[in-house]
Amino acid sequence: MPELDARRHLVEGFADFTQIPEAVVARWKAPFGPPEDWDLTVVDQVVPGPHGPVPVRVYTPVGPSPDGGRACLVWMHGGAFAWGDLDMAEAHEVARGLAGRADAVVVSVDYRLCPVMPELGGTVGDRVDERGEPVRFPVPQDDCRAVLDAVRADPARLGVDAARVAIGGASAGAFLAAAVTLRTVEDGRAPWQTFLVYPMLHARVPELGGELRAAVDSAPRALQLPPWMVDATNRTVLGHEPKQSDDEAFPGLAARLEGFPATYVENAECDAFRASGEHFSTRLRAAGVDVVEVTRAGVPHGHLDWVGFASARDTLDALAGRLGAHAAADRQHSTPQT
Repeated sequence: MPELDARRHLVEGFADFTQIPEAVVARWKAPFGPPEDWDLTVVDQVVPGPHGPVPVRVYTPVGPSPDGGRACLVWMHGGAFAWGDLDMAEAHEVARGLAGRADAVVVSVDYRLCPVMPELGGTVGDRVDERGEPVRFPVPQDDCRAVLDAVRADPARLGVDAARVAIGGASAGAFLAAAVTLRTVEDGRAPWQTFLVYPMLHARVPELGGELRAAVDSAPRALQLPPWMVDATNRTVLGHEPKQSDDEAFPGLAARLEGFPATYVENAECDAFRASGEHFSTRLRAAGVDVVEVTRAGVPHGHLDWVGFASARDTLDALAGRLGAHAAADRQHSTPQT
């Protein structure tokens, strides 16, 4: 992909992403183009949760809400459960792009982050829950569930159609979206749709087939996600090595998937986590779930966090096409900021 090939030299020679200096990371993730411009009202709010208040940012298209209310997406950013915020592109630019494209309300969730493990370069201070304990499973899921419940409990407050409330996320956010969906299915209150973008849903990366292994190996080594990094992420969210009793924490290991809502799964072609998304999609189909599965060509993990990146726009088009009637390829009212 030409956009990435022009920057490949920046990350060549590093064994993994944690070794890349911050200045180089900034150049690698620098905007590929200007951010999109959408006519939206953006408001920071707080939602009550079982572990304390949960900050959210609500993106609403300007103009009267249609009869019955707008579709709504509750969205979670990624960041290995330990990084990320409402200002990162995977949160802010995604939420703006989807709200504008689909004429939908997007609620971006600032769920509680877990302490950063030392092997992942942990320098962030302790993150604790309401008991003073380190944030671990199921606290981030509880935060996200609280936001979904709050939106559906009072849809009129946001101008939302209660029958069209979806949940979704990217990377760790996709994990959270899948986990919350499973909880709501058990309660008989599944969301309208679920969106999972480059998800990792298993305790271990499922075995890579030959074609996927070749695709992963074609990416710079620093952009590949080695097993030790997955293990460290698991310890981040669990506080210990996964045990069989922890299976409930991993959506990909759920005993049953019947009742899951219509689901969009998008994997990155050059991402080892693609094996997790593909495996989960296969299980969803076997359970009778309506699944659309897409492989975004030529990209490694995390492309939604790149401003102005063409493949990120394509992903937003696909998501918006499922959210609203205005959408997907039609960006006539979106012009780059100058």
